[in-house]
Amino acid sequence: MGAMSPPSRLSSLPSWLLTQLARHAQRLVSAGFAGAGARGYHYRLLAALREFGPTSQAELGRWCAIDRSDVVAAINELAAAGYVSRSPDPVDRRRNIVEITPAGERQAARLDEAVDGVQDELLAPLSAAERRQLTALLGRLLDHHAPPH
Repeated sequence: MGAMSPPSRLSSLPSWLLTQLARHAQRLVSAGFAGAGARGYHYRLLAALREFGPTSQAELGRWCAIDRSDVVAAINELAAAGYVSRSPDPVDRRRNIVEITPAGERQAARLDEAVDGVQDELLAPLSAAERRQLTALLGRLLDHHAPPH
């Protein structure tokens, strides 16, 4: 017997639909990153370092919304792979400055490709215009519900 459809009441609730799609998207993203030998935290950290440049571990965690202990573990993994380097902050020797390496740039590019593939798979039934519209609408919702700074 095939999978049953959800009750019509559920399938008409945007919150339920978003939750179900988020679960599926997370599985796709995890599989895409695993295929590139990475995890989601790795991509977020490398992307932030590419965009904003060298910074402290604490600032990097804030930018990426990653808990401090998880940032340290992920940076340790990235450093062990040669994707980032750490050095003492010349202004405050208690802090480490994290910087992406050339190998990290190449890994970030591989992860970009994995993410692009996931987006294509996830949004396959939508046209390019519908993808842009969905992205804009989701962004508006997220902005509306984001906690104030």
